[in-house]
Amino acid sequence: MGISRFVLLVFTISMLASPALSDLVLSKVDRRIYLTSHIVRISSTLEVENAGPETVSKVLLAFPDLQAQNLAYLMASPHEAKAKVKGLTVGASFTFDVLAVFTQALRPMPEQIGQADIQLVLYQDSAYYLSPYVVKVQSLSLKVPDSRIESYTTLQSTKVQGSEIKYGPYENLPAFSSSPITVHFENNLPFAIAQELVREIEISHWGNVLVTEHYKLIHGGAQSKGEFSRLEPQARENVQGPSAVRYLVAHLPPRAHSVYYRDAIGNISTSHLRGDSKKTELLIEPRYPMFGGWRTAFTIGYGLPLQDCLYESEGRRFLNITFSSPMIELVIDTLIVKVVLPEGSSDISVAAPFFMKQWQETKISHLDIVGRAVVVLEKTNLVPEHNQYFQVYYKFNRLSMLREPLMLISGIFFFFVACIVYMHADTSISKFSASYLAKQQWEEVRVAIQQVHNIICRCLATHDKLEASLRDLSRTGEVQACKAARKSTDGLLKELSKELKPLMTFLQSSPSAVQVLSKVEELVAKEKELLEKLMAKHSTAVEAYEKKSGARDIENRIALQQQKITALRQEVDDLLEFIDEI
Repeated sequence: MGISRFVLLVFTISMLASPALSDLVLSKVDRRIYLTSHIVRISSTLEVENAGPETVSKVLLAFPDLQAQNLAYLMASPHEAKAKVKGLTVGASFTFDVLAVFTQALRPMPEQIGQADIQLVLYQDSAYYLSPYVVKVQSLSLKVPDSRIESYTTLQSTKVQGSEIKYGPYENLPAFSSSPITVHFENNLPFAIAQELVREIEISHWGNVLVTEHYKLIHGGAQSKGEFSRLEPQARENVQGPSAVRYLVAHLPPRAHSVYYRDAIGNISTSHLRGDSKKTELLIEPRYPMFGGWRTAFTIGYGLPLQDCLYESEGRRFLNITFSSPMIELVIDTLIVKVVLPEGSSDISVAAPFFMKQWQETKISHLDIVGRAVVVLEKTNLVPEHNQYFQVYYKFNRLSMLREPLMLISGIFFFFVACIVYMHADTSISKFSASYLAKQQWEEVRVAIQQVHNIICRCLATHDKLEASLRDLSRTGEVQACKAARKSTDGLLKELSKELKPLMTFLQSSPSAVQVLSKVEELVAKEKELLEKLMAKHSTAVEAYEKKSGARDIENRIALQQQKITALRQEVDDLLEFIDEI
């Protein structure tokens, strides 16, 4: 492993001046590398000795370029919790622990595997601790998930015990010593990576803090080759995609409530929730097992009691909540945290345990007037160690809490006032408006047309009586009775004609009847023509019976007239149907 370029990170012991690098010696280094998941953790215990003439204030930590690119988290702390050092005096020593966490440090080898194949990964490092100081004694151990190790670099003082590979001890190594090692081993643990996670934390002073988390997840392990088969896992029950992501576990706060989980098309996947006084555990089974390179997106949400997250200090309120995802062993490429404060919040500031981008936005929600202030925090390359508490401070006037209830009460009050006004107001159209007059005129026209319709129907009924007298004539031969029936119908038809005349005069003078007047006039004319044909038929039949003509001769004489009568009657019926629809 090359060391042409390295990163120097500072662990401060005191605020005194820093001596030359040669003034310090690492008298003992115990390094442990944990490769039991897709997140690589290196825990080092360093005993540093001041061999120079002056008090030391700083210790420099070096990382090879390959590791520096993937460094996600670094923490240094005294080896003994109560140890306090203001400065490392001449000849004195100090022991401290360093935890370095790396992502993307394991490379799948091979890069593509079948659905039922195990996953093998490759890890590269140095058997020697990279340090800008001389190292007197050092040792290294690598912990892998399983005792199945494909290959590893063998150096002097190398031994394997189960799932652990040990190198060293090595003594008296000069500064920046390096001895590359490679380990190729089985690691079937899911490589769950959130390419993007958006957490929205909304504060409600009415008693709740609502947390919503939107995940875009990918399996970052060896890519799955070939088509997915549901038959293969059923046929080989003992091998069902060893490295597939089958479930995810989230450790929520102990009093989390209203927990839900859904993916892009609803909540039809499997989830289990269990909890006790210390934690609430949410187990999620995605809709399908995720193989290498596969993606999914889902949302989880839950509520927290306000008193568990919100506190008050020196006249300001502050939210105290964890920053990152509650998912176990999840790497996050990009995390965006949005803290939605109550409307009316002011004097906003953030206190966080590490650097992150931050800015403010505004969110308009229900019953808001000017919108709610939103504190947005963004950080990349996160590991579970980043899930630490952070605080958002703000000022909030208690009277602002009355804004929403007052708006609701006022809205309901004005709604009922509007209902009362509406119920008592005269909403009818003015009798002098053009629309009202037009409606009134059309109503009068419609009534007149209905009366014309009724008169024509009565005329047709009279026609039927005249036809009935002819049928009686053919059956009995009584001419006088037939003539009497015609005389009676003549008088009735004259009365109906008198009733019809003023109605037609009104329709012909009304502007509102223009569209239907032609049909009404056609109906009256057709009824008149029908009556004339019917009278002619009646006269012909009576005259024939008086001359004592034969039945066949009479039928022949009125046959043509009957055809015209039938056709006219059909036309009159069609016009009546049309006018009836009006």
